[in-house]
Amino acid sequence: MSTDRPVLHAKGEGSQSGGATSRSGHSVQEPAAYMSGFGNTFETEALPGALPIGRNSPQKVNYGLYAEQLSGSPFTAPQATNQRSWLYRIRPGVRHTGRFTKIDHGLIRTAPEREDSELPLGQLRWNPIPVPKTKLNFVTGMHTITVAGDAESMSGMAAHVLIVTESMQREHFFNADGEMLIVPQQGKLRLRTEFGVIDIEPGEIAIIPRGVILRAELIDGPMRGYICENYGGAFTLPDRGPIGANCLANPRDFLTPLASYEDVEEPCTLFVKWGGELFKTEVPHSPIDVVAWHGNYY
Repeated sequence: MSTDRPVLHAKGEGSQSGGATSRSGHSVQEPAAYMSGFGNTFETEALPGALPIGRNSPQKVNYGLYAEQLSGSPFTAPQATNQRSWLYRIRPGVRHTGRFTKIDHGLIRTAPEREDSELPLGQLRWNPIPVPKTKLNFVTGMHTITVAGDAESMSGMAAHVLIVTESMQREHFFNADGEMLIVPQQGKLRLRTEFGVIDIEPGEIAIIPRGVILRAELIDGPMRGYICENYGGAFTLPDRGPIGANCLANPRDFLTPLASYEDVEEPCTLFVKWGGELFKTEVPHSPIDVVAWHGNYY
């Protein structure tokens, strides 16, 4: 069944159209919903019939959606290491970017660090960074501690301290230099991504793949934590060897969000980290508009 485009259209915060809620703004709503597994091939849809069956890119997708593939590996990669997901979104992805402008990258650094610096010879340790009274979001609150390797050659990593004191408001971000492993140390954070909603708190981690758009929102006060930025291949679960089949992390311990979208025609800013620099562009709508998806890159 194919329905008209207006079924998805909603204006304003928390309004509804055709039974689908347009989730804009930054209020905490229902808990995030997930699927269990690591490295699995998942499928999920926020509206019934939005996900094509038996085909990836039909000529006409239900609800007037656009079919796009997001690749995490070369398309010629072996089946076991081929990473891709098909996204069915309200607008084509090319409309989510405009003319980019380079902006100050603040305290974010990327390997190799070419600025003049004197490496300390002795051992170092850091006290917890106090939560400031100044307003810091997911982008401005990132402070690099160390880097290694070379992002341009897709090898190495960076370690950042993250302090968030305000939610991103009509602002979004994606990292083209690497995937991010986020480790909360204090406070909770809601990550609205193209694939769905992720809530994290101390004792949990979240992985945001390279190139995936997110908007970070606070849940109950300031958040402090760490980010491991991985320039290389995607994280995998370690081989267990002689310790046995049922130790360390199990695939069932990892959760992948169910599809969740916004249909909001309001201007927003998209920040991109690329080549160690920060760029921004203006977008006339929310880029969190994937209604259904399937694949193993998330």
